[in-house]
Amino acid sequence: MPPHPACFFVFFANFAGMRRYLITILPLMALVALLAGCRPEAGAPKRGEDFNFDWKFALTEDPLCMLPDYDDSGWRALHLPHDWSIEGEFSADNPSTPSGGALPGGLGWYRKHLQVPADFFDEKGTPARAMHLEFDGVFMNATVFVNGVDVVKRPYGYSSFDCDISALLELGDNVIAVRCDNRDQPNSRWYAGCGIYRNVRLVVTDPLRVAYNGVFVQPTEISDQEAKVVVSVRTEGSLPGQMVRYDIRIKDARGRTVARSSELGAPVYQTSLQLDRPHRWDVDDPYLYRAEVTVSTGKLKDTYTTRFGVRTTAWDADRGFILNGRPVKMLGVCLHHDMGCLGTAVHPRALQRELQILRDMGVNAIRTSHNPPAPELLDLCDEMGFLVMDEAMDMWRKRKTRYDYARYFDEWHVRDVQDFVRRDRNHPSVVMWSIGNEIIEQSDSSADDIANLTPEQANELLNFIHSLGQNDPSESNPNILLTRHMAQLIRDLDTTRAITAGCNGVWPGNNLLRSGALDVYGFNYHPQLYDSCRVWFPGKPLIGSETVSSLNSRGVYFQPSTDRKKLPGRGWQYTAEGEVDWNHQVTAYDACCAPWANYHEEAWTAVRDRDFIAGTFIWTGFDYLGEPTPYGWPSRSSYFGVVDLAGFPKDAYWLYQAEWTDRTVLHLFPHWNWEPGEPVDIWAYYNNADEVELFVNGESWGRQAKTRDVLHVQWNAVPFEPGCIEVVSYKDGREVARDARYTAGAPVTLCLTPDRTVITADGYDLSYVTVEALDADGRVVPTADDLLHFSVSGAGELAGVDNGNAADTLSLKGSDKALFSGKALAVVRSLRGEPGMATLSVSSTYASVKTNILTK
Repeated sequence: MPPHPACFFVFFANFAGMRRYLITILPLMALVALLAGCRPEAGAPKRGEDFNFDWKFALTEDPLCMLPDYDDSGWRALHLPHDWSIEGEFSADNPSTPSGGALPGGLGWYRKHLQVPADFFDEKGTPARAMHLEFDGVFMNATVFVNGVDVVKRPYGYSSFDCDISALLELGDNVIAVRCDNRDQPNSRWYAGCGIYRNVRLVVTDPLRVAYNGVFVQPTEISDQEAKVVVSVRTEGSLPGQMVRYDIRIKDARGRTVARSSELGAPVYQTSLQLDRPHRWDVDDPYLYRAEVTVSTGKLKDTYTTRFGVRTTAWDADRGFILNGRPVKMLGVCLHHDMGCLGTAVHPRALQRELQILRDMGVNAIRTSHNPPAPELLDLCDEMGFLVMDEAMDMWRKRKTRYDYARYFDEWHVRDVQDFVRRDRNHPSVVMWSIGNEIIEQSDSSADDIANLTPEQANELLNFIHSLGQNDPSESNPNILLTRHMAQLIRDLDTTRAITAGCNGVWPGNNLLRSGALDVYGFNYHPQLYDSCRVWFPGKPLIGSETVSSLNSRGVYFQPSTDRKKLPGRGWQYTAEGEVDWNHQVTAYDACCAPWANYHEEAWTAVRDRDFIAGTFIWTGFDYLGEPTPYGWPSRSSYFGVVDLAGFPKDAYWLYQAEWTDRTVLHLFPHWNWEPGEPVDIWAYYNNADEVELFVNGESWGRQAKTRDVLHVQWNAVPFEPGCIEVVSYKDGREVARDARYTAGAPVTLCLTPDRTVITADGYDLSYVTVEALDADGRVVPTADDLLHFSVSGAGELAGVDNGNAADTLSLKGSDKALFSGKALAVVRSLRGEPGMATLSVSSTYASVKTNILTK
C-alpha cells in the first residue's frame, strides 16, 4: 500500500521560504512516508492472536449448547487455558480412580463471541480472507462448533489442531462453542485433566496462506564455516497453476538478517540458503535463529515465523549420543504434563519454574511422558538448552485402561502422529522421537490379560511384561508390522532425528525391538540386563528411557534407613502387614522403590559406568497427580518424583546435583526433631571433597567417604539429643563446605517467601510463594503440619495451594491447606490489565502474615 498522499504536502506561505523549509522538513517527511508505507493494509495477515479471554464455561449435558442464541448468561466467565477437573474434589468414588488422580471428569462446554467486520467479506458477501482457530490441546473428545455447525472433531486430548472457520462466519456477532467430553473413565493411567487446557489462537490471513505448521527448517551439511539450511513451505488456497513468491529471511539472535532468498515457487516449495559461520545450538549455549517466510502474489498474502537451531546429532553404539561432535550423556527425567495445583492448564511460568528447578539439579534432558507436550514446554527447552525425547502416545491398538486412546487408534493415529511431528520438528531441543511407551504390542500374548484389569493391576502387569513369553517371530507378525508403520509415519516427515520407544520388555523377542524400525533402543528399567542387551542387540545405540521409580515422601524418615523395601510387596494389596506406613507415606531415604524398579544410586551408577548407555530418564522429575504407587485411596498423586508436587525438592535431588553438576554440594538429612534417645540414621550427599565429618552438638562422630557404588555417607543409630547436627566436607584435609540441622521448637509464626515479587499484569503470570513455620528463634519447624488459610486481595488471585503430600485430599484449588513436613505453597496469578499490588494473606492458629506482589 503506498504512503498516504498527505505525507507529501506541505504548505508554504511564500516560495522564498520554501528552500529553508525543505532543508528542515524533508528528512522528517521521508520518515513519515516510510512509516506510512509500513502500516498494514486492510486484510493484512494476523498470526497468533491471543484467543484465550472472554470465554464462558459450564458443566452440562445439554445438547443445544452450540446454538448461537443459547442462553449462557448463567455460565461462568473465565479465560483459558482451563482445567475444570482440578477444580473438583478428590474422591475415591470418581471414575478416574486414584490412578487417574481421583478427580471428576464430565462433559464441559465453552462458548465465546467473535465479532467479524465487514472487510472480512467481498462485495458478494463471501469471505475474502481466511480465518482459522488453532488449538494446542483439548482434553478430550473435542468438537468445535461455529454458529451451531460442527467444524472439527479431535478425540486425542494431546493433539494440537487447527480449523478453518471462514465459510461459517457471518457479519457481526458469531459464536464459537467447544464441547469436551471426558465422561468415559478411566481413560488414562495418570491424571489427564479436562477442558481447553492449552492455548487457543486466532489466525486471519489471505485465502492463500502458509498451512498450519507448514514450514520445516532443516539445517544440513553443518561445519564451522557454513551450513546449508533447507526450508520447505506448504501453502494452501492457491489457484490452479498459480505461482507464489516466497521471500525467506534467516535472522540471528540479535535480529540481523544473515541469509535471504526470494523466488517464485509452487504451493509446495523448497529452497536452500547458505548460513555462514553458524552459531551452534548446544545444551550450554542454546542459540536460536529465526526463519521468516513471506508469501505474496504482487500483494502480501501471509507471513510465518519459526525458530530453529543449528546442531549436529548422531548415535553411536559405543559412545552413546553425540551432540556437535562430542559425546553428551543424557541426564534426563520423565515429566507428566500436570503442574500440581494448577492441574494441566498450561502456564509458561509454571513450566519455566519446573525446568529451572531441574536445571539446577543438573538435568539436561526431558522425556515428554507419554504424549506430545504443550508447545511452550518445547519453546522453553529450546531456550534453556534441554534435550527432548518427544513421545507420541502410551498405547496403540491394545488398551491399558477401559476407555483410553486404543479405541480411537485405528481411525486417528496417522493424523495424530503426523500433526505431532509437523508441529515439533523445528525445535532444536527435540533430538529423538518416541513412538510409544510400554506398548502392549511388545508381546503377542498380553492383550486378553489386560482387558478387565483395574489400572493398578494393569500397571503391575505392564511393568512385569518382560517375563511374558514370545510367539511367532515371522515377518508377518502384525505387531512388528505395526511398529514399522508407526516409525515410517515419522520418517515420512522427518529423517533428521532418531526414532525410539520406551520398552519395558528388553528380551530379544520384543516385537518393537526385532522390527528393525527403531534407531535407538529405549529400555525402561532392568539395568541388570544392560550388558546382556549389548550382546543381544549388537551395534544398536541403547538408552535408559525410563529408570529408577524410587518412592519417597519429602521430609519423612523411617528408621532404620537400612530397612529397604520394594512396595507394594504382595501384588497390589495395600493392607499387607508391614506395607502401609504412617499416613500413606514412604521414607525420604533412598530405601524404597517399586517392585520393578531400582533405588536412585544403583540406577544411576548402572548408567554412569557404561558409555554405551546414552543416558537416563528418571521416573520422574516431579511428582504428578495420579498413579499413587504403592498406595490406594486416600493417596491420589505419585511418590516417584525427585521433586514433590509443590516443587519442593526431596533429598535425592542433592544426590543428582552432586553427581551431575560441578557446583559444590553438601546436603545433610534428616531433620533433627525426634524423641529423646531415639536412634536416627544420618546421611549426607556431597561432591568436590574426599570425606565428610559428622558433629553432634560439637562432638565428632568420625569421618566417612562415599565409594564408587555408594554415593552417600551415613552414620547409623545416632541417639537423638536436642541441639545441632553438622557435617563438614574436606578436600586434601582442608574444609570445603558445611551444612547443619537444628532442633526446632514449637511454631510461633509463618514465613512467606515469593519466588518473584514483581510479575506482569497479563492474567497469566505467576508468583510461587513458599510458606514455612518458624519457631521463636526463627528456625524452620520441619515437622509442622498446621492447617493454613489462604486469601489474595488486590491485583491478583489465588491460583492454587499445595504442600507436596500425596495423601492430602483437600482441594488444590481451595483456600485451606496444611503444612506438610513444615512447608506449603500458594500460587498467586495476576489479573489481566489490572496493575497494582496483590496481597497474599496466610493464617494459622498462631499467626497471620502477609506478603505483597507487585503486578505491572
